[in-house]
Amino acid sequence: MNGESEVFRLGRNITLYPVVHGSGDSAVEVRRLMLSRRFDCLAVPLPPSFQAEVEQAVECLPRISVVLQRQPLTDFSQTDSDDPRQTASYVPIDPCQPVISAIRIARQERIPRVFIDIESDEYLSNGVVLPDPWALKRVSAERFAAAVLPTLQRPESAEQWQHLRWMAGRLQRLSQQYSAVLCLCSLPDWPWLRAAFQEGLQQTEQPEWSESEAETFPVDSRSMIFMLGELPFITGLYEQARVRLDDDENLSIDGVKSLLLHARDAYKAEFGTRARRITPSLLSRTLKYARNLSLIERRFTPDLYTLVMSSKQTAGDQFAVHVAETSRLYPWTVDDDQPVIRFGVGRAMLPDGTELHAVSRLPGQPMIWRSCQLNTRPDLRTTFRWQKSWNPYGQCSWPPEDESIERFRTHVKDVALDLIGNDLARTEKFSASMKDGLDIRETLRNWHTGDLYVRVFPPASGRIDCVIMLFDSPADPRQYPWRITWHAEHQDESTLSLFATNFLSEMVGPGIAVSRYGGAMFLFPPRPVPDIWHDPRFDFADTLEERLLAAGLHYSREKHVALLSHAPPGPGWRRLASRFRKKIVHVPLAKFGAETIEKLRIFHVLNGQEVRSYAAHFIRRP
Repeated sequence: MNGESEVFRLGRNITLYPVVHGSGDSAVEVRRLMLSRRFDCLAVPLPPSFQAEVEQAVECLPRISVVLQRQPLTDFSQTDSDDPRQTASYVPIDPCQPVISAIRIARQERIPRVFIDIESDEYLSNGVVLPDPWALKRVSAERFAAAVLPTLQRPESAEQWQHLRWMAGRLQRLSQQYSAVLCLCSLPDWPWLRAAFQEGLQQTEQPEWSESEAETFPVDSRSMIFMLGELPFITGLYEQARVRLDDDENLSIDGVKSLLLHARDAYKAEFGTRARRITPSLLSRTLKYARNLSLIERRFTPDLYTLVMSSKQTAGDQFAVHVAETSRLYPWTVDDDQPVIRFGVGRAMLPDGTELHAVSRLPGQPMIWRSCQLNTRPDLRTTFRWQKSWNPYGQCSWPPEDESIERFRTHVKDVALDLIGNDLARTEKFSASMKDGLDIRETLRNWHTGDLYVRVFPPASGRIDCVIMLFDSPADPRQYPWRITWHAEHQDESTLSLFATNFLSEMVGPGIAVSRYGGAMFLFPPRPVPDIWHDPRFDFADTLEERLLAAGLHYSREKHVALLSHAPPGPGWRRLASRFRKKIVHVPLAKFGAETIEKLRIFHVLNGQEVRSYAAHFIRRP
């Protein structure tokens, strides 16, 4: 045994190894220790009454379960307590629990297991804030334990000392029966169990207890997050690595990256083309944000709250929702018809509906539950009810989106006016001013003369009062069944004709639906026009885009019409413009960012102006 291992030596042949309950990193260290050295006995810090059920449940892994023992109700607890719920202690059969991992390995290696904790009706949890166990990747377990030692407080209650002295006595007897004993204990108990063993402070009399039977229950997959040490998704990665014989040394960090990637796939599957682009650069910023928040909270690895907040701040509410939902996924779940136990914060509900106060016998670090406000999606039943209550005669837009699309329309108009000016540009010989810049091409062409040439952009003549945006061309009429003309509510809005997706297919709130532009025509200043989709004067148009363009050319009062699209207008559309004695100024859609365009294409339809008072609470931006 090397010098560092002497830190954990206890007596002649006992290795007293402190662990951090509920930590996958600590479980990996326990596995490394057990596979690198030979032990002929494993001392487990649990009462013997749990042994049969715990070992049977360990054999059922990777299915998650708990072994629960109820505390009997006394007359005192029934009369003086305001809460009639019974208390129970439980052992989480969690692959990331170091104790469970050790039992699993001991069974595989045929190492005898002895449960050495004292039997008692009341169990007092001893949760202590400890450093992040990820530090075990950089320092040895001996150095980690020695660094924590000065912060561990001496137990004050008699029950805790009774528990420590009983285990010390059991270890004394095991030391005489076996040649190499491995005993796992909680890190906060490590120095005091060691002191009780060395000073001979043993508890030899078993106190009276009710001999309650231990029961095993599979855990509802939706509530695993309340009883597992790691996130259910990361716990599943540990089990998958075990099955595939993959490396799991850094899953506490690499698992976070996998979680974000799975959440991104689910996010794309829900929103499709509406989804925000979750690029590697954006994921890098999310991870950096999570790292900074973790360091502020004096941790190396992020918890669920940190991950959700980082995702919300960098990629929006909807990606954060998918991160939260993905974190709860566990690959191995129980059958739907099998009775399960459900966990909450400090409580559990048995399959028969009995609600209990639940206390873990392998308590990890104290957990702080915090609220995070996210706009979530409605369920199918609620969506169907909202669809049925929709009034087809009361529709309006959401003002913040109106302002965004109007600003974009103004920008497209300005770009089109600049393009008109570019067509009138001329080149002249440099005399006294550089004008609008050096004309490199003409200067090189006349290099032999030694003259410089500059470009001159005269002010654009004319105005543009009609802007047509074709986001999807050629457009499939089956994909864009909703076609309407909206009139302006005030002088700062345009008269708008559009074709878009069916908004009733995606309800996000009562009287609030989402649609996606396929194309739109803006007339500004606004003016009353008939609905172009029912106007027989435009029935000659064969496509949605052509009808929109024909209406814009017809109602425009200026000579030029701005057209925003991927491809420039073809000869047919230019002949159509000549027919109305207008000119089309093409603005390439590629001039603008794809993410900006996708955001602008999504808009909400409200079922009446009164819905605007609460629409912000339901509107979910991808």
